[in-house]
Amino acid sequence: MQEPRPIPARPARPTRRSVLIGGAAAASLTVLPALPADATPGSSKHRPRHFVRAHGGQFRLDGKPFRFAGTNTYYLHQQSHYMIDAALNDAAAMSLKVVRAWAFADGSGASFTALQPEPYVYDDNALDALDYTVYRAGQLGLRLVLVLTNNWPDYGGMQQYVKWFLGLDDDSSGDAVNHDRFYTTTSIKKCYKAWARHVMCRKNPYTGLHYNADPTIMTFELANEPRNRSDKTGKAVLSWADEMSRFVRSHAPHQLVAVGDEGFYGDSGNADYPYSDYEGNHWKKLVALPAVDYGTVHLYPQHWGDTAAKDPAAWGTTWISDHLRDGARLGKPVVIEEYGLNVSAGSVVPNEAARTAAYRAWTTTVEDGRGSDQFWLLTSRVDDGSFYPDYDGYRIVWRADNTNPTRATAAVLAAHAKTMNGGS
Repeated sequence: MQEPRPIPARPARPTRRSVLIGGAAAASLTVLPALPADATPGSSKHRPRHFVRAHGGQFRLDGKPFRFAGTNTYYLHQQSHYMIDAALNDAAAMSLKVVRAWAFADGSGASFTALQPEPYVYDDNALDALDYTVYRAGQLGLRLVLVLTNNWPDYGGMQQYVKWFLGLDDDSSGDAVNHDRFYTTTSIKKCYKAWARHVMCRKNPYTGLHYNADPTIMTFELANEPRNRSDKTGKAVLSWADEMSRFVRSHAPHQLVAVGDEGFYGDSGNADYPYSDYEGNHWKKLVALPAVDYGTVHLYPQHWGDTAAKDPAAWGTTWISDHLRDGARLGKPVVIEEYGLNVSAGSVVPNEAARTAAYRAWTTTVEDGRGSDQFWLLTSRVDDGSFYPDYDGYRIVWRADNTNPTRATAAVLAAHAKTMNGGS
């Protein structure tokens, strides 16, 4: 999902690194506000010891089928330990198994904390939040999908690489030619690989494990929503994904590899935008790449053209079914890794009840089709104890009180997660 909204900067504050790896005095913890009662976790689970595999069209764990319901909480790599705890505790309380988060922040002088302020320059202190996220997720028995760059300019992403190496101001929505040179420029690909290698081979001071040796990290994902409008054939993205998936596989042989694309079919004769070749992606070809372990699919029918927007719930059910069917034919698992409906007055999704009904239909389709899914977007408490703002209209909050406008939808998603956990 593109994030056209303010990006809260991570506040400067003491961390729990002092307690976990023997730094500053533990007294610094007292400045952190206590998590509210509805945000505290239940019983802790053991840290994952084995890696999730993909074989025969299924995810497998310890020799058994593994299916999951999960979520996205993209902002963890930028936030305080308190905010990381709050979000991951809520994910665990909802019985979710997998959380997708960003593992990049490129370029200096922006509102975010840069992880790669300049090409080949990495701020290891700024990586503390990502280190802690991996550690804390493992404590709670959660798995992570870590995304290595972004099609959109949020947190730098492809736009920043194009600026660095080509001196071009890439407006991802307006100048496709500049943006799309990300996939074919040798210097950009080399820098992207170096960042990916730095993340995969990083030793986490909280766990003592290199990222590529930690089963908590289920997947390294090439990019969030890669698109290439200037090449309708799909060859540029396909070649890039082939090269990068093989590279990631060579440095992280135990983790899964996914592209992170939206599932656009690339059919030149189809007038329905997500099935067409408008964005230069051919989903089935991307899924079939030898170093790609599973197919990713996103779902935002309200923003994907008139056909999808007329009846987003029904259209979305067909979109999910089509991909689960085609993934099975290709012999690879499929994850509906982002999906969302925005409630707005006068729209075909006018209230929370309509969204809840649609999510129930979509998650039932995933259950029946032997897929897995991750909704967009679970958020939780911020440092003053209030809740993360609903910047994009997709926010789901986990708290069981009448002040939570998303409580009915959250309950459906939690019940779905329990069904998935029991049906693995």
